[in-house]
Amino acid sequence: MPTLGSVPTEQPELELTFAWPRSAAPHQAKKITGLTTLSLEALLESGPPRTLPAGALVLVTGAIPFRIRGRVAVALEGLLQQMALDECTALVVSAAQGVHQPFSQSIRDMSDQIDIPLLITHAPAAQWAGLHASIQKRRLVAAERRAAQFNALVQQMPAQLADPKAMQRIADWLARALDVQVLVSEPDRVLAASPPTAAEHLVQAIVRQSVGSSIAESPSTPHTQLISLAPSAGADTFLAVARRTPFEETDLRLLRHVAKLLGLIDQARREYRAAAEASHAARTAAVELLLDGEVDKARRVMANLAPGLLEPDTARLFVVESEPARRTVAVRYCETATAGHALVIADPREPGRILIIQPVRPGAEPDEIVAAELVRLVSAPGPVTSLGGSGVYSMSMLAEARHEASTAQRFALYQPDSVALSVQDTDLVGLLSQHEAQRWARHLLEPLMQDDQWEQLRETLLTALAYPYTVAARRLKLHRNTVTRRVARAAELLGMDFNAIGDRIAVGLALELVTHRELPAAPRGGEAPTLRTLLEAPQLHAWADTLLRPARDDRRDLLTTATAWLTFDAHLEPTARALGFSEVTVRSHLRALEVHTSRDLSSLSGIRDLQFALRIATGEPNITDGGRTLCAAA
Repeated sequence: MPTLGSVPTEQPELELTFAWPRSAAPHQAKKITGLTTLSLEALLESGPPRTLPAGALVLVTGAIPFRIRGRVAVALEGLLQQMALDECTALVVSAAQGVHQPFSQSIRDMSDQIDIPLLITHAPAAQWAGLHASIQKRRLVAAERRAAQFNALVQQMPAQLADPKAMQRIADWLARALDVQVLVSEPDRVLAASPPTAAEHLVQAIVRQSVGSSIAESPSTPHTQLISLAPSAGADTFLAVARRTPFEETDLRLLRHVAKLLGLIDQARREYRAAAEASHAARTAAVELLLDGEVDKARRVMANLAPGLLEPDTARLFVVESEPARRTVAVRYCETATAGHALVIADPREPGRILIIQPVRPGAEPDEIVAAELVRLVSAPGPVTSLGGSGVYSMSMLAEARHEASTAQRFALYQPDSVALSVQDTDLVGLLSQHEAQRWARHLLEPLMQDDQWEQLRETLLTALAYPYTVAARRLKLHRNTVTRRVARAAELLGMDFNAIGDRIAVGLALELVTHRELPAAPRGGEAPTLRTLLEAPQLHAWADTLLRPARDDRRDLLTTATAWLTFDAHLEPTARALGFSEVTVRSHLRALEVHTSRDLSSLSGIRDLQFALRIATGEPNITDGGRTLCAAA
């Protein structure tokens, strides 16, 4: 929109100059909404019009005398009074060449009183003919541009006011719409900036600007504006904008609308954060109560937040590990993934840990959707790095479930997929140091691997060590004598007795490592490790403790029975005789061990896990390592 300062520059043919006041600076920025032309003759005959357009530039044409006096002066004073009532912008009179100050003192005094400047033009009236149409066209273009801006602003409104990206989107739009730098900030942090370097340029403006000042009255710098997003609420969030050219009134009006929208978003953000913090505190309290066995209190806490979630009497617990700096993001991911089927909190005791409690109705299978979604989070790039899970526990026993899940999570660090959904299902071989385990296995099997019949021997031993020879022969589609001959040759080469359970376990483990596990990245010189050193890893101590804990809690001395049974190469009769039990009692103890450890003690892998767990936890029974028997004192 043109101003009193811009018209003389843009249209010099109008020969428009200020006659009064002497300093034109205060009036340069006054807007002109149109041109109203009056002839001096009509003004003298009929007086000023009853109404004039607001913001109009009033031009009086005709034979204006060198000095305005008498009737002309009275007519112009009446016109000025009407212009003041209608809030016109300025009065222009046509003057002859060489005339620079035709106005009388009384007219100049009135000009000062009503704050309407006086101008003169030496151009003929014909030169002014197109000014009004030009002004209206420019006003129309400006109005259409502002309408488009407001329409675009409305489109920036988020579907949810608490949308965390809404402020940045609006800041980016405002920066493009007005060609400005934009900063939305609190005293201790930046909420949105466009471009990203805007904070560096606007920080001084924020420091200097008075908190209570309005944008139109006291800008902190010539072309900087600072607006409080919620002045009535006393909030300390501000919108700061800056650009190289001055702001027009329409720009300031748009800024005020943007500030109102940002204020609503900021209010929603604060309320959402307060509600989220309250919800987080309640959920954390509920989990603490559950871990303390206060199930009824926990249900009351969660009754309004998640009705019915804690109604079941049993639950499963997961432990998720994340990068500490990104745990908040990881919690949101877990909440989204579990979709209301579980209780998710950030563990207050560990900076990178998240606890997830999934209620399970007694007798029903756990909903695998929760576990599957959590596994997906671990496998996808993001803040979630590992996952451990527990079995199904009574709600009053969730402290035990947490211990199991935490142990499983530690095991998960050694698994290829960083997941261990149950300690009972944890793969012992996966917990070994793979490079060192390969070196041990290859050293143990070296005599076999150098034999011309290595492939046949390996294939046969894998099955023959795990099953009776008759069953192994049937599985391998070989004659029983062929299986017996190959096993005997392998035992001879290795210097072992496969009737001894320890020898069978050691060779079976070594064969599994060289057959089903990846080769070491690079060979390493020096003496090969021993099986004892492999079993000294901290994660294996945790695994053994977890595997044997249920058996320890049994009133029967199951571990003593297991140790004796393994010492006598899994034979019942000598075991019963050594313990002074009946064979029925030994069988009962072994069945109980199978339940407590979730291991099949009729399989070589089940016996192996039991033997290694006992050896790690108690130092007994003896184990075989490369033809040598490692005793408890070894």
